[in-house]
Amino acid sequence: MLRILATLGASPWYWLALLVFGLSMEAVALYYQYALEYWPCVLCIHVRIWVAGFILVALLALALRRSRPWRIVLHLLTVVLSIGLLERAWMLLGVERGTVEGSCNLESGLPGWFALDVWFPSVFKVWEACGYTPQLLFGITMAEALVALGVLLVLATAALTLATLSVRSV
Repeated sequence: MLRILATLGASPWYWLALLVFGLSMEAVALYYQYALEYWPCVLCIHVRIWVAGFILVALLALALRRSRPWRIVLHLLTVVLSIGLLERAWMLLGVERGTVEGSCNLESGLPGWFALDVWFPSVFKVWEACGYTPQLLFGITMAEALVALGVLLVLATAALTLATLSVRSV
């Protein structure tokens, strides 16, 4: 089983799927923002940043996947990105359900050297305070879907990372 997972983790198809997944998530977010006028809050923007990280790592991995040391580093980065995405999604769900109180304002909280909200305002600018997320299919909110996706990503990326570390000859 580990060998199968390690082979999958070395495959360009895995990294391409991760790239398409990230681009699709960003496209859905922008569709909800610009077509349906659900303006993003600071936590939504943070989720977008974590997803952008997946896109960048997938692009790097497509170029560097034949190098085992780079593949290990990139797999470890996907685990970190998955955990970060899950944490922001969990916080978003908590704010939506009223179980988490925090300062959810109109500031992105990004440092000046990483001012994505200034460089790419059409994607990363905070437009409203946190509160609720739109419903997707079957009455599931975007926050609930993001938590579920975050859990799946943590499990999948951890399994692929462990397999990549365990199997030497892929």
